[in-house]
Amino acid sequence: MGYNRDVHRRRSIRLRGFDYSGSGAYFITVCTHQRQPLFGHIADGIMVLNAAGEMVESVWRELVNKFPGIRLHEFVTMPNHIHGVIEIMQPVGADLCVCPELCVCPDGANAYKGECKGSHTGAPLPEIVQWFKTMTTNACIRGVKHDGWRPFAGRVWQRNYYEHVIRDQRAYLHIAGYIRSNPLQWPADRYHIDTAPDYF
Repeated sequence: MGYNRDVHRRRSIRLRGFDYSGSGAYFITVCTHQRQPLFGHIADGIMVLNAAGEMVESVWRELVNKFPGIRLHEFVTMPNHIHGVIEIMQPVGADLCVCPELCVCPDGANAYKGECKGSHTGAPLPEIVQWFKTMTTNACIRGVKHDGWRPFAGRVWQRNYYEHVIRDQRAYLHIAGYIRSNPLQWPADRYHIDTAPDYF
């Protein structure tokens, strides 16, 4: 069965009005475009990373250097998606807000009237995810051109991504367990496709 754009179209599940620049922990999922298995395969419940998968994990670890105000928790690279938990330690500030353009401006300023003149401050979640997607995409392009990595169709990542606010310790433990067991549960995973080694 071919890829159905309507079936796989993503919708944003971000909470309206929630300040994603504030302190808190977030469970994120980023999927490859058209669920392409770019990062390796599952063998006996273990994720076997290829070079692209190793690069993805390296860029994830680099996030704490790019955004010092965050802490990284559980993370897994799967054949066609990643799951991770990001904790934002330093909020933008009580007197600032993050406008739709992801710039920081005084609370009450109207971004749509051009009153917002601020620059990026702190570590808003969309900025973190966008940097991760940009760096990994650039590395994939280089890998395909120079190192024989598996080509990708169109782009590496889907335009959107999933995020879930982790509200308490119980929710965190449940999500952490899900991430750690993800390779073992691959046959029943909602993103599952055939990723046998000879696919690469």
